[in-house]
Amino acid sequence: MTQTPSDDATISRRHFVLGTAGLVAAAAGLPALADAKTASHHSTGASKMTTVTTKDGTKIFCKDWGKGQPIVFSHGWPLSADAWDGQMLFFAQQGYRVIAHDRRSHGRSEQTFHGNDMDTYADDLATLLDTLDIKNAVMVGHSTGGGEVAHYIGRHGTKRVAKAVLVGAVPPIMAKTAAYPGGLPIDVFDGIRKGVADNRSQFYKDLTIPFYGYNRPGAKISEGIREAFWAQGMAGGIKGQYDCIKQFSEVDYTEDLKKIDVPTLIVHGDDDQIVPIGNAGLLSAKIVKNATLKVYKGAPHGLAQTEQDQFNADLLAFIKA
Repeated sequence: MTQTPSDDATISRRHFVLGTAGLVAAAAGLPALADAKTASHHSTGASKMTTVTTKDGTKIFCKDWGKGQPIVFSHGWPLSADAWDGQMLFFAQQGYRVIAHDRRSHGRSEQTFHGNDMDTYADDLATLLDTLDIKNAVMVGHSTGGGEVAHYIGRHGTKRVAKAVLVGAVPPIMAKTAAYPGGLPIDVFDGIRKGVADNRSQFYKDLTIPFYGYNRPGAKISEGIREAFWAQGMAGGIKGQYDCIKQFSEVDYTEDLKKIDVPTLIVHGDDDQIVPIGNAGLLSAKIVKNATLKVYKGAPHGLAQTEQDQFNADLLAFIKA
C-alpha cells in the first residue's frame, strides 16, 4: 500500500501525540501508555520496571531485567538505581537477571518523612526480594548500599542469598567511636548535613569532585558522570536524604558483618576520599568470615563508574567462581 503525503502527516501527528502523552503522563506521575505492556514483560523476561509496596505502604521503585541468576544492586547516597547502569546493562547481556531499586526517599521511590533508617531500608529490601521471590541472589552494595546489604543479612539471613559484594561500603562504621578510633569525626557528617540543608543542589555538584577523584592530578573529568550524579541526587527527597546521613555514618554494622555466611567480595579503592579504606574495607575484610579483599590502587569512591570495565570483569569472575 502506497502512503500519500497526508498519510505521512497523519502518522507523524499520531507519533507526536503518543509521545507527548507519555511525557505528560510521566510529568504528572501517571502511568504511561507503555505500562499496559508490563504484564507481557513479566512473562517474556524482557526489561521491566515496577514498584513494590512495603509494610508501611511506601511504594519502592525497581528495575528488573533479564533472566538467569539474579544480581541485586543497592545504591549509594544520594543516588538511585541508575548508579548501576553500567553493571545492569553488562550483566543482563551476560545472561543474568539484574534488579536494582531506589531506596525509599531516593530516586523514583516514594518520599517518606519517617522510616528513613537502616532497619527500614533492610526491611524494604526484604519486601522486594520476597515479592519477586528472589532466590540464589548475588547481593551487591555500594557505599550506603553496602550497609544495606550487610544489615539485610543481619536481620533476614541468607536464605535468598548466594554471595555478597561490598563496594566502597560504609561498614563497619564511618564515624569515630571508642571501638573504631580510626573513624571520621562527627563534625564531618554535621558538615554534610549542613550542606544538604543549606543548598543540596550545589553540595551534590561539589561532592562529585572527590567522589570520583576528579581533584587528583591527571584526572579526566567527565561532566556527564557529574551531571548524572546531580540529577539522581535531586530526584530524591531532602528529608530522606538528610536522615540517611546518620544511617551511613553512625550505624555500627559490626554484628551484621559477623552474620554474613556466604562467599563475600570486598572491593575498595585505596584513594577513596568519601569512605576511607582504612576504617572500612580493610576492617570489614577481617570481620567477614572468609572474605576476599580486592583493593583498586588509586581508585576513588565511585569506582563502579571510573573503573567500570575492571569492576565488571572482577564481579563476573567472582560470581562464576
